[in-house]
Amino acid sequence: MPELPEVETCKRGLEHHLPGLCVTNVIVRQSKLRYPVTTQLRKQLLGSRFKTITRRAKYLLLHTDKGDVIVHLGMSGSIHLLTQYQENRAHDHIDLNLENGNVLRYTDPRRFGAWLWCNNAVEHPLFLRLGPEPLSTEFNADYLWSQLQKRRVAIKIAIMNSHIVVGVGNIYASEALFAAAISPLRPAHSLSQQDCATLVKTIQQVLERAIKAGGTTLKDFVNSQGKPGYFQQQLNVYGRKEEPCVQCKAPIGSIQLGGRSTFYCPECQK
Repeated sequence: MPELPEVETCKRGLEHHLPGLCVTNVIVRQSKLRYPVTTQLRKQLLGSRFKTITRRAKYLLLHTDKGDVIVHLGMSGSIHLLTQYQENRAHDHIDLNLENGNVLRYTDPRRFGAWLWCNNAVEHPLFLRLGPEPLSTEFNADYLWSQLQKRRVAIKIAIMNSHIVVGVGNIYASEALFAAAISPLRPAHSLSQQDCATLVKTIQQVLERAIKAGGTTLKDFVNSQGKPGYFQQQLNVYGRKEEPCVQCKAPIGSIQLGGRSTFYCPECQK
């Protein structure tokens, strides 16, 4: 599933190509996504002009002079900017034809993604209760410590809670906890302020490295240029069950936590 670095990578790719361009045609081949694609989307997008491209949590926001489109890539969604003609395939659900001849194409085999039209994305209900962005100044040690004081769930579950902080998905939660030498099983309220400072730092470092590397290539994600990301080559624990720890050589452990596979080193993470 595309996580924050993948969406940020996509955003950075598109923000250099879309602003200022007018949408000359909107083709919706499949409207049955996570939320149905409404006729309003086509009506409003047709003739609109892109202003800026931003991101909130794992959502891509396409801002136009008529309103905003909220895009979620779901489990398998991807966006390609096509600079030459390519015949559409079975899972190519939405095309936006641009005035310069390029096509913005949305592909989603599992159809868990979403394209939502709204007047102002900032005020959309999806975003009203979200926590701060992990790379923002609002996400700091004091904030995280205050949020964890009354929470007895495992720390990995806590940092994946979008009401506490957005965009820390399963892969990056495992990697950040390993870098912080904190067990994913530790009760959230047991972390000290110093633990929180360390964890904030490692979350930010892991995400920044992933963004720099172009995101993690897992299953179906590719970025807006159709190139895969390469962060999976840098993973220390995720997906490495029973392989030797990069630090102590102990076998990497794997458990189910909150319904998700969790990878950690039982020796390095206490």
